[in-house]
Amino acid sequence: MSLINILIAEDDNWYADFLSYQLGLLPLYSVTVVKSGKELLQKIDEFPDIVTLDYHLPDMDGLKLLKRIKERSPNTEVIIVSGQNDVGVAVELLREGAYDYIVKDVDSKERLWHVVSKIKEQQSLKGRIQELEKEVRSKYNFGKLLIGQSEEFVKMFKLLEKAAQSMINVSISGETGTGKEVVAKAIHFNSAQSKNKFVTINVAAIPSELIESELFGHEKGSFTGAIATRIGKFEEAQNGTLFIDEVGELDINSQVKLLRVLQEREIQRVGGNKTIAISCRIICATHRNLEEEVAKGNFRQDLYYRLIGLPVVLPPLRDRKEDILILAKHFIDGYVKSIKGESIQFDEGARKKLMQHTYPGNVRELKSIIDLACVMCDDSLIEAKDITFMGGTSVNNLMNGNLTLKQMTTKIILQCLDEEDQNIPAVSKRLDIGKSTIYRILKQEE
Repeated sequence: MSLINILIAEDDNWYADFLSYQLGLLPLYSVTVVKSGKELLQKIDEFPDIVTLDYHLPDMDGLKLLKRIKERSPNTEVIIVSGQNDVGVAVELLREGAYDYIVKDVDSKERLWHVVSKIKEQQSLKGRIQELEKEVRSKYNFGKLLIGQSEEFVKMFKLLEKAAQSMINVSISGETGTGKEVVAKAIHFNSAQSKNKFVTINVAAIPSELIESELFGHEKGSFTGAIATRIGKFEEAQNGTLFIDEVGELDINSQVKLLRVLQEREIQRVGGNKTIAISCRIICATHRNLEEEVAKGNFRQDLYYRLIGLPVVLPPLRDRKEDILILAKHFIDGYVKSIKGESIQFDEGARKKLMQHTYPGNVRELKSIIDLACVMCDDSLIEAKDITFMGGTSVNNLMNGNLTLKQMTTKIILQCLDEEDQNIPAVSKRLDIGKSTIYRILKQEE
């Protein structure tokens, strides 16, 4: 735990010694005493954590000193110590940024200890939050997160850097498994909004009748089951980023309402009359070709132009073959680090086998293949026999399991959900079954 530096500004020698002694009893505190405002300002550029300031120093007014301290060292907390119990002065000082106002009396020692301990706790918490923010920014650093050197990858990387440097809306398209949400997070955490929230909503995972409530929130009693007021994703993402995944699955009615919000930059909760201004960046993603959906009449053209912003297309892994082995090595390193094990290598047969596959599941599939290979290999060497490609569901595989018709149906649906990245509307269309059937199967599997 780091040392807390306290600067005591007090011209009364006895009281200065008293404060210095009392605060020096606390562990991990370093205490320095000055006797004038001039000395205090000479020390303030050392950025002490806490200043205890006598309001009536002989050479400078306490209020002016407080303002000078907060100008030059805004993170320093200032505790005013005064012989006068003046409520009006105390209120003004607190308004100007003082942390507390303590009167010199028999209880001042306990009060001071309490306030200093409270400041220490808050600064410790603030330091931890800053560490976590630093970890998140490091985790989503473009150079660490996005791995590759193919021509397609380099083009995409440059677009993402431009996206992070602006507030423009971003639309990300790409096949399942190409990493659309990861890219969206990378844009957010490398942007000016990085200290604010990154909020996600997956349209495909939410029944259409609940989408409006999820996006805009609802008031208590606005519909059956609305037992309390709830804010929506737009409010939650205020001054941050809202990532709308699978935006192509929005029904026409929801598209109209989303368009209005993007035009007016304001929302109304379901069942409410209050208008709420919203300010957040929109990043959307879809595995569909929205231009084709517009041509088919499935997606509003005006909404498309509002959302498109900076379009980023994530190339499938089969189109960036040069990156396969680079990514595979990256996933091996991650696996080894997670188990704190020894280095793992590929042999030539494993490399050839990896390069020959088409990866319908893209980067996500490659990671699963590598994780399994790391488990299956012997002597820290991955051979061709350790690499297993997970093909689609086959009838022969299902029949060999002696499953009932119901079990086979469930297995097919679950397999398709995995292949379609849990996109229920896509699976419904692919299997020509109702979405309610899929929801029922999922509920039975819980």
